[in-house]
Amino acid sequence: MKKIVSLLFLILLTGCFDDTSDLETHIATVQANTTSRIDPMPEVPVFDHVVYSAQSLRSPFDVPRPEAIQEKIQQMSGCLSPDPRRRKQPLEKFALSDLVMRGTLGELDITWALVEASDSTLHRVALGNYLGLYNGRITEVNPNNVKVIELIPDGAGCWVERETVVTMVKSDAEGQRK
Repeated sequence: MKKIVSLLFLILLTGCFDDTSDLETHIATVQANTTSRIDPMPEVPVFDHVVYSAQSLRSPFDVPRPEAIQEKIQQMSGCLSPDPRRRKQPLEKFALSDLVMRGTLGELDITWALVEASDSTLHRVALGNYLGLYNGRITEVNPNNVKVIELIPDGAGCWVERETVVTMVKSDAEGQRK
């Protein structure tokens, strides 16, 4: 037991020597190799003052006045545009490329088309129903396709009619029977 205590005491004493010459050598080496020069500040660019000349125009940070919106609608009153007050129908949230005609149903003189959306829901549509993202109104339903007239924006505030056809898609079972 005495040997262990004396060994422990000897180990503790070895850390208490005053010899710090290796530390002083290292500090001198670091100070000799380190530069104490500070880089100069970058040059400040010259500021060009621009006079604000759009004081008479509406600030882009203000909400538009109702009169300004009404003026814009009156400017476009001579051209074709969709009815903004019309209630949207379920198939108007899908692009026409995401809709597939699966079949038709008929009763007396009414023919309905069965249209499948990309979310795998099946919808019954007839003349006058709307579908697609561009206010597409169904103008004709026949056993092979559905004709739709869409209102496409022309970029100048007006709209242009475009006719599109959603065709019947054959199922895999019909393709295997042939």
